Amino acid sequence: MEEKKKEELKSEELKKEDLKTEDKKKEDKKKDEIKKEDKKKQDKNNQENKKDNKKKEETKKENNMITRWKIISAVLAAALIVLSFSWAISANQSKKTTKSSKTTVSETGTQPGSQSSEADALSLWKDDSALKSELINYVTSVTNKSSGEFIPERYRVAVFDMDGTLCCETDPGYFDHQLLYYRVMEDPNYKDKASKEEKETAKIIKKYFDSGEYPGGLDIKHGKAVASAFKGMTPEEFDSYVKVFKNKAAAGYEGMTIGEAFYKPMLQVVNYLKDNDFRVYIVSGTDRLITRGLAEEMIDIPVSQMIGSDESFVASHQGDKDGLEYTFTSEDKVITGGEFLIKNLKMNKVSVIQQEIGVQPVLAFGNSSGDAAMANFVINNNKFRSAAFMLCCDDLKRENGNKEKAEKMKTMCNENGWISVSMKDDWTTIYGDEVTKK
Repeated sequence: MEEKKKEELKSEELKKEDLKTEDKKKEDKKKDEIKKEDKKKQDKNNQENKKDNKKKEETKKENNMITRWKIISAVLAAALIVLSFSWAISANQSKKTTKSSKTTVSETGTQPGSQSSEADALSLWKDDSALKSELINYVTSVTNKSSGEFIPERYRVAVFDMDGTLCCETDPGYFDHQLLYYRVMEDPNYKDKASKEEKETAKIIKKYFDSGEYPGGLDIKHGKAVASAFKGMTPEEFDSYVKVFKNKAAAGYEGMTIGEAFYKPMLQVVNYLKDNDFRVYIVSGTDRLITRGLAEEMIDIPVSQMIGSDESFVASHQGDKDGLEYTFTSEDKVITGGEFLIKNLKMNKVSVIQQEIGVQPVLAFGNSSGDAAMANFVINNNKFRSAAFMLCCDDLKRENGNKEKAEKMKTMCNENGWISVSMKDDWTTIYGDEVTKK
């Protein structure tokens, strides 16, 4: 009995011991789990601290970079301001110096044209030329702010006819008439496609070349023929055609192409006016695209300031649809439409000046009755001092002059208050000494 009790007691003790051991294991395990959890938390906190530190470092770098760029920008801005002021002062001083040299004539009482040829913007004009003295006096006065005749720059507009005013008109005829004749009668890529009307117009042009007499009604026939003969070309293609053609030798001269037949004294007038802040426009009876192609490389003004007679433009896929019924697409190009719209002569020149320039010009330059309306528009009812100059084709040795036409123009000048220009008496050269008339 006693033995059995002892055994039971021993067994209970062992059980208790086992329970203690088990409890200890559980407690140890729990401690280990707590340690692991604490370690995880610590690791997580360390990682977050590292991220925070990294972010702070990056932010610090960014702030430093921004600060550096702000400093660099401020330095550059300051340098730019200094350079701008320096340039402005220099440009202003240069402009004052230039204008001072231009106004010396009237301020000192020296006769116009007495400056050295190097400093004289109109060196190819003789000293006793009415245009030279009048133009220098005019420009000096209207560009002087203290003058009672001062004209603000936005109103300094000068309009020039082209053929016979800026370039040769009769070798043997107008440039655009020569171009059309070549297109219809000689161009191997087109002459067999030319219409009956185009051929008939070309024949009339040939009679004009041979006789020197311009037939009535040819203006409109020529305009229509140009529109149809160049139909379907892009403006760039038309321009290229004109520029290739103008490289042909001038028929009546040695040492010059058709495209080089611009009057050097008149080019000086254009540049002189531009240097004094005038806007220069060509207002020609020649087709607008032909005017641009001929003048662009000789007259340094934007093509938007080269105005001429007009033909229609359409989209390449437009067909017969009206412009109000068709929308230009990515497949389209602008091409000539074949319809003649307006001949830019006489009163039409006044209309187009009003439409496209919107300012009454103060100077006009022309050479024929086709420019009379433009000249009268400029000098009458103008709120600013204005003047019109007309070229007289009176040089028979250096140019294809015509005495009868020259005398007629001089009479018109006297009747209308225009200033006549003698190509024979007023110019020291026409195309340059290297060019001679055959």
